[in-house]
Amino acid sequence: MKEQSSNSEWRTSLTRISPGKIEIRGVDVTRLMREATFADGIYLMLKGELPTPAHSRVMNAILTSSIDHGLTPPSSLATRTVVSGGNPLNAAVAAGILTIGESHGGAIEECARMLQAEAPEDASAVVAAATVLVARYRDEKKRISGFGHRVHGTDPRAVALFEIAAEEGLDGRYVAMARAIEDALEAASGRRLPINVDGAIAAMISEMGFDWRLGKGFFIASRTPGLVAHAFEERTRERPMRKMTNFETVYDGPEDG
Repeated sequence: MKEQSSNSEWRTSLTRISPGKIEIRGVDVTRLMREATFADGIYLMLKGELPTPAHSRVMNAILTSSIDHGLTPPSSLATRTVVSGGNPLNAAVAAGILTIGESHGGAIEECARMLQAEAPEDASAVVAAATVLVARYRDEKKRISGFGHRVHGTDPRAVALFEIAAEEGLDGRYVAMARAIEDALEAASGRRLPINVDGAIAAMISEMGFDWRLGKGFFIASRTPGLVAHAFEERTRERPMRKMTNFETVYDGPEDG
């Protein structure tokens, strides 16, 4: 662990700026511009090293997978509502990002935390570990993040991520644990709760050695371009202060007198 800096100086291992030169984690930014993808740059910033070709492809797939999911997620609604109120793009996108929390975008972090804590190194122990984990969560009446989806019976993004991971040789113990949990959930509940995109991303970032505490960061990096597009579309296509929902409100408070 790096020694903490004093109040008189701020230290960073991320970026060094000098006249005519910009280095990101020790790599010249002009080299990145010529030789790397944007996904590679994000990987470098978060991990401190450039990705292997396999990690590069998986990283790109992760960031593409969650770029947008329609109008209904809180981040999209917040972004459009703030634009509709007459605010600039940066305020609208910031509002959308601020909705990202435990219930929206937080499943990646929680699922990665669980996988990194529970996945055994011994492949023969994975099924038993998943069975015990699912039983424990059921006893505690806790939901396992990263499984099931309110729209998709099978999340196509998760399927694609696991296919890409297998093609690149990144389907290790965390993927095995996620799949074993999926099977254990079905055995315990009698219904299929397939791995969703958050669970697949959690497994992928774990396979690539990322700390689970970066989970929401991956979602933010992926979703921000979508929020920019929502803000721009709202500003250029819709009238200000429009009604965003079709439901009727019902007052259930106290009556006068």
